Amino acid sequence: MTGTTLNDVERSLDRAADLETEEAVSVLRTARQDIEDLGSNPDVDEGRRKELEERLDQRIREIKERDAYDSGLGAAMNPEDDDAP
Repeated sequence: MTGTTLNDVERSLDRAADLETEEAVSVLRTARQDIEDLGSNPDVDEGRRKELEERLDQRIREIKERDAYDSGLGAAMNPEDDDAP
């Protein structure tokens, strides 16, 4: 156990919002592993841990979707845009 707390995971989640895609995903994946590791700690509030786990998963999906949209898939998904293929 690394000594990571739910507050540490929450800070990582907040910090990732200000990072570029690759860095954000890396921070969030590390936080995701930390939250999984905390699942075996009986002193951790399981409800809050699950809530943070869901927020982390959602944030990772949002970043991946944003990245896909920014890389040009958005143009294919919105053919009215000027840069559509």
